[in-house]
Amino acid sequence: VQLQASGGGLVQAGGSLTLSCTASGFTLDYYAIGWFRQAPGKEREGVSCISSNEASTSYYADSVKGRFTISRDNAKNTVTLQMNSLKPEDTALYTCQAQRLFYQYWGKGTQVTVSS
Repeated sequence: VQLQASGGGLVQAGGSLTLSCTASGFTLDYYAIGWFRQAPGKEREGVSCISSNEASTSYYADSVKGRFTISRDNAKNTVTLQMNSLKPEDTALYTCQAQRLFYQYWGKGTQVTVSS
């Protein structure tokens, strides 16, 4: 059972990146998925989340609303976070979490760096 976050990189302000949270050993359909980020010297914050597949209700932190979009790709067992209009303050280590009932999995982070 493994969860993997990928897709980070270095991008200029105003650019875009797509992060992927991919599961192996279990199906993401029944899990709520959250994206979190942590910048150096700051606490981890929730960025976006999407409920389990039945409803697929999404939520965004105010700081990313209108710029980020979370979505499911069931065929690839992946949840993506499309990040547009990136700002230097979006620079952080991004991780994903899958949660259902008593089960919780965390992926290793992927670094996003936005240059001004």
